[in-house]
Amino acid sequence: MESKEQVLQQIRNLGLLAVIRGPSPETTLRMVGALIAGGVTGIEITYTTPEAESVVAALKQEHGDRILLGMGTLTLPEQASQAQAAGAQFLVSPHCEERLAQAMTDTGLAALIGAFTPTEIQSALRYGADIVKVFPAALGGPAYFKSLRGPYPDLALMPTGGVTRGNVHEWFAAGAIAVGAGGELCPKAWALEGRFDDITARALSFVEAIQNARTGI
Repeated sequence: MESKEQVLQQIRNLGLLAVIRGPSPETTLRMVGALIAGGVTGIEITYTTPEAESVVAALKQEHGDRILLGMGTLTLPEQASQAQAAGAQFLVSPHCEERLAQAMTDTGLAALIGAFTPTEIQSALRYGADIVKVFPAALGGPAYFKSLRGPYPDLALMPTGGVTRGNVHEWFAAGAIAVGAGGELCPKAWALEGRFDDITARALSFVEAIQNARTGI
C-alpha cells in the first residue's frame, strides 16, 4: 500500500482529481471507466453517490493500482474510517470542522480539507490538512485564489468548483498544485444519456489542457 507521502505526490503529478457524483452505482462505474479511458486516473467518489463505499470497493478490485482512488464530500466523522475500509487512498471534505478533520487525519490517509476564507484555511492547517481544497473556487475565481498565495506562498492549495478546460491554465498560473473537476469533466447528464464516449473525449481534452497549462508555467 502506498504511503500518504506517495499519494500526495501522485496528486501533484496528476494535477487533476475527477469529482464524481454518480446517479447510481452501475452508472458511476461506467463513468469512471470512461474517464480512465481518457487518461484521467485520479478519481474521487463522493458520498452523495448512491452506495458510494461499495462503488469504491468495486473500483479498487477492478482497477487496483492503475488509479488513485479517494472518497469525497465527507461530512460525518465516521465516514473517514468507513472510506478507508472501502479502499480509499485519500479523503476530501467540503468544509472545515474540527471533529471531522480529526477523524480524517486519524486514518493516516491524505486529508484534503475544504475551506474558502483565510480563517478557514488557517483552521484546516491547524487541524492537519495535507492539502487545502479551496471550495467553492468559482466564487472567487483564479484572481481570489492567486491572492491567497500572498499570505500562504508555500501552502498546497487545490481549487474545486468552477474549474473548466478553458480556465485550467489560470488556476495553475495562480499557484494550484492540482485541480478538482466535476460536472465540467464528467457531466452527469451525459452519463444518464449513455454518452460515455463523449466523457472519454472530454477527459482526453481536459488532460491535454492541464499538460499545456503546466508546461506554460
